[in-house]
Amino acid sequence: MTNAETISKLNEALEQLITGYEVLQNSYEELQDKNDKLNNENDNLKEKIAFLEEEKRDLEDNVNVLQDNTEKDSGNISSMLDKIEGLLNKKSPSTAFSNTQKTEEKVEEKIEVRDSMEEIVLESKDEHRSDSSENKIDLNRMASLLNGFNN
Repeated sequence: MTNAETISKLNEALEQLITGYEVLQNSYEELQDKNDKLNNENDNLKEKIAFLEEEKRDLEDNVNVLQDNTEKDSGNISSMLDKIEGLLNKKSPSTAFSNTQKTEEKVEEKIEVRDSMEEIVLESKDEHRSDSSENKIDLNRMASLLNGFNN
């Protein structure tokens, strides 16, 4: 090989090395850019995680406060219901009066029904004096009707 051929081959090799170096340099720069972007994303995600963890703690605190309030409110409602039941179980004079009035009305209705039943029985006796078995049936029926009103 001559000097010119050697120089020519060394030039080709040097050009290939320079081209390879430029390719590697471009790849390195691209990777460096990607790495920077990923580091920025990583930092952003860490900030978001920190923010979300803080928000989670705040929400847990709020939940605890709400649970405490709910328990207190439940206790207050229960005590109010107990007081209301106690007041309802105590009979006021107006309630006692209205209950007495209702009872008297029921008794009057029963008396009126008995009187009308007795009239029916008497009329039935007058009409069917000759047939005593019919009178017993009517009397039994009337007695059962009267017993039904007593209950």
